Amino acid sequence: MNSFLDRLARGAHRLVGRALRGVGLAPAPDATHEPPVDEWADGLFAYQHRSIAFKLFVPRKHTGQRRPLVLMLHGCNQNPEDFAAGTQMNRLAHEHGFLVLYPAQTRHANAHRCWNWFKPQHQQRDRGEPAVLAALTRFVMSEHDVDLARVYVAGLSAGGAMADILGRAYPDLFAAVGIHSGVPAGAANDLASALAAMKAGRAGAGGRPRMPTIVFHGDADQTVHPRNGEHVVAAALAGHEGASHAGDSHTQSLNGRSVTRRTYADARGRAAVEHWLLHDGGHAWAGGSPEGSFTDPKGPDASAEMLRFFLAHPRAA
Repeated sequence: MNSFLDRLARGAHRLVGRALRGVGLAPAPDATHEPPVDEWADGLFAYQHRSIAFKLFVPRKHTGQRRPLVLMLHGCNQNPEDFAAGTQMNRLAHEHGFLVLYPAQTRHANAHRCWNWFKPQHQQRDRGEPAVLAALTRFVMSEHDVDLARVYVAGLSAGGAMADILGRAYPDLFAAVGIHSGVPAGAANDLASALAAMKAGRAGAGGRPRMPTIVFHGDADQTVHPRNGEHVVAAALAGHEGASHAGDSHTQSLNGRSVTRRTYADARGRAAVEHWLLHDGGHAWAGGSPEGSFTDPKGPDASAEMLRFFLAHPRAA
């Protein structure tokens, strides 16, 4: 009986340790612990009188060096579990050893769980949702061994629009931005202008910082007009003095999707902006898994391409 109770206690201790490690509060490891495993933990973060739930993926792979972090912002009517399943970003994180943070929008904040990218109070540094998301990112960075130069943000649709806002508002925090089927920061200031931008495309606000940006957009997107992708690219290029068009390349996914990929180099010749136009692509994460919503398994693999682009752009000191 005593040996059974001892084994039960050790098992409970290991479960608590895993849960705590998911938010960076783990007890010191000891020889009784099992080999480390990937952690998929829930968390709750409070900032400026607002609480935000999140999921955090921490891979077991660790070289002993500080690891990159990718902040992933879901689209409307999605949640972190759904977005993670659809983008398969955790699979890449497992393979390459980086952390992935998925904040959750609430129905209280938005009836459709959209990030409120179209409201002025959520478009500025140190205000509204950008302030909470930046603070959450910094919290995770402080609790885990994150490389300060390799923190990135990506999002789909409303999440893509909020990702663009974060890249513009916090160039001292994020090293690069990935925007899939999104709207440029500052393109709307209320619901009516948001709907107009989504329907026909609108240019965003000026005054962009220099921010490496990768954009994916389907040219058959019936929810967010593909012209918005062009405006995101134009705004990103405005922040790169001397940026030039490096050329077009036409590729095909394994399933036959035709893609036009445009790259733009900065003054030093390094790819600063990429624009992937997905021919016959709708409002969905390219190369995503059908396990999640708003995905197009036909490709190309937007998650893998964003990761490639991100890791090639650490933030300058």
